[in-house]
Amino acid sequence: MNTSVRDRTHQDLSPCVDVLAQIHEHDGYPVNWPAAPDTWLTPPSLLDAWVAELHGHIAGHIVLSRSGPGDAAPALWSARTGASPDATAVINRLFVAPSARGHHLGAALMARATTEARSRGLHPVLDVAASDTAATALYERLGWHHLGTVTQQWTPTQTVTVHCYAAAP
Repeated sequence: MNTSVRDRTHQDLSPCVDVLAQIHEHDGYPVNWPAAPDTWLTPPSLLDAWVAELHGHIAGHIVLSRSGPGDAAPALWSARTGASPDATAVINRLFVAPSARGHHLGAALMARATTEARSRGLHPVLDVAASDTAATALYERLGWHHLGTVTQQWTPTQTVTVHCYAAAP
């Protein structure tokens, strides 16, 4: 199997947007297509980002960031553990191209982001739309703990149910 996970570079953004467009069409992720997808892949709270390659082509992506507005998992983790939400790192913007699924790229990306969070002394957490059952299944398969389910107002007319997870201690 010819797969790898490496640091994302600026030159990777355009191919990542192309893969994201395939996923949006195939799976509906992200739920709301961003006006500037390359900017969406680089949130202001970014700590690090990686891409997964399959046979030399970008096939997946993940971001590790500080908690931002709308992230519910850090607060739920804080309430459960008594630690500050600032002691968390949020895993987000995870996707794998439909044609590359079954090669364990999602698990490899999650492992890389989780390891980096822990190396920074932060506990990895994440939010996922309840409608994204494939992602939820991946997190549970990897042993992540369900912290709770919340309802969020994403737009004035859009309410979304979100599951919150934390990596195993």
